[in-house]
Amino acid sequence: MADHEDFNYTWAPGTVAIEEAHPSGHSIILQPKPTIDPNDPLNWSWGRKVLNYALVSYYVLWTFVELDIGFTAWGPMIEELGLSIGNLNTGVALNYAGLGFGCIFFIPFVHKYGRRPLYLISVLVQLLACLWQAKVNNEGNYIGANLLSGIGGAISETVVQVTIADVFFVHQHATMNAFYLLFTAIGAFLGPVASGYIVVDQGWRWIWWWCVIFIGINLIAVVFFYEETKYVPAIYGQNTASHTEAITNELAEVFRRNSVQAGSEDPKHHEPQAIAHMHSATSNEIRIKTYQERLALWTPTPGGIAHHFYQPIIMLFTFPAVTYTALTYGGSLATFAIMTSVQATYMLLPPYNFSAVGIGLMNIPPFIGCLLGFFVGYLNDISILRLSKRNAGIFEPEMRLWLALPAIIILPAGILMFGIGLAKGVAWPLLAVGYGVWGFGFSVAADISLAYCTDCYQDIVSDALVGIVFSRNLFSVIVLFTLTPWINGMGIQNLHILTAVVIFVILCIPLALLKYGKRARIWTKNRYAYYALKQPTSRTF
Repeated sequence: MADHEDFNYTWAPGTVAIEEAHPSGHSIILQPKPTIDPNDPLNWSWGRKVLNYALVSYYVLWTFVELDIGFTAWGPMIEELGLSIGNLNTGVALNYAGLGFGCIFFIPFVHKYGRRPLYLISVLVQLLACLWQAKVNNEGNYIGANLLSGIGGAISETVVQVTIADVFFVHQHATMNAFYLLFTAIGAFLGPVASGYIVVDQGWRWIWWWCVIFIGINLIAVVFFYEETKYVPAIYGQNTASHTEAITNELAEVFRRNSVQAGSEDPKHHEPQAIAHMHSATSNEIRIKTYQERLALWTPTPGGIAHHFYQPIIMLFTFPAVTYTALTYGGSLATFAIMTSVQATYMLLPPYNFSAVGIGLMNIPPFIGCLLGFFVGYLNDISILRLSKRNAGIFEPEMRLWLALPAIIILPAGILMFGIGLAKGVAWPLLAVGYGVWGFGFSVAADISLAYCTDCYQDIVSDALVGIVFSRNLFSVIVLFTLTPWINGMGIQNLHILTAVVIFVILCIPLALLKYGKRARIWTKNRYAYYALKQPTSRTF
């Protein structure tokens, strides 16, 4: 066994060798390691991966369109159906409840039967929900349609992260998460812009008929083009202890070779060199699946799924990285729920007197902010390669967290600009700037927290994300059920100040993780191995 004590390296979940030095440059070590099977999604051609993820992105876009356009129709719905602001907030809260509890119910079947059947069920339920939304004629219909809509979109935030882990490598995770958040932003922010014009020109029911059309296209695309990404690798005779020793030896060996290479480099060659990507080798002896096999309705694996219904909640409180992501992602989206509801209600009133079009257009600034934040995701993947190179080729997930630090100031600042400005009745452009600043901070914080969690615990990411998404929706449900009395008791200004303070404290968590994050991962490694062994698609154990 390598004398890894000399290099002070102990394996922890997420710690992997990601770069190796050569006289001609540095090559990327692919993590997780792909098999020799050409059917392994990690071995798919880039075009095949792009098609698969493009379908996923289209699914995400229309999921968030149908989840977030409803508030642009609040004014006409109040007039036509006689609904109150409390009724409307209750419907949205139940929508979030459907998202949270639906996720807990559906995701265990992703493990058992694959990703493809759950995508199909999700799109079909969304289609039915939009049909119902278009036919709403009373409070009960409105609440029921919102609940069904939430159930239909319940898996969107989890199964997409599972797909990213299935298909892409560690050094691509933040970029793919940035794409996910970009398409989320397009749906959540630009969808209401379009729906505002539709409400004015065609009537509020037509926002749902257009969703029926485009989600119907999504259903056809998933049926005929979306390939199953679930893959069960064959790992024989490797228990937890042997795995830990093997990984530790690999880390130590890469550290040793890179240190030797660094010491032998001529100083004049220290400028950045081109990175050569290492490609995986596949076996020609393994038959490539046919088109029909790739589009099988389900891909079952043996074993029970009961543990997947309660494990997510346990992980939420026993894995610090999961807790951090839940607080960051959930807290950030709870602030979005507050700001969306507040602007949809109070910007209809003087001094703004916005129409449905104006309410929709207010979503352009946060979209621009999220678009700028998308590039931070790409920079995050570049930065971890550079930091790993400085760390003798060893990647630690905490390397991602440095770029999360600006969000500590940016996101709360956006909330304060928007909330205090609205309370003071300032000109709407200042509110728009604050909303855009919030969008940038949200995109950066959410992207990096999701990538960090995926990198730390890739083999259990689906269960971890169920707990994260459940807590995110729980936060939003609580906020929306209490928002009206909260504003009545505290006022809009103090509401946003309190919200900014709470999210500021949450966004400071990376400061602690940069110092203690690896210790926390070492502390959880046996528990991680225990849960990973229960996963049929684990690539590690």
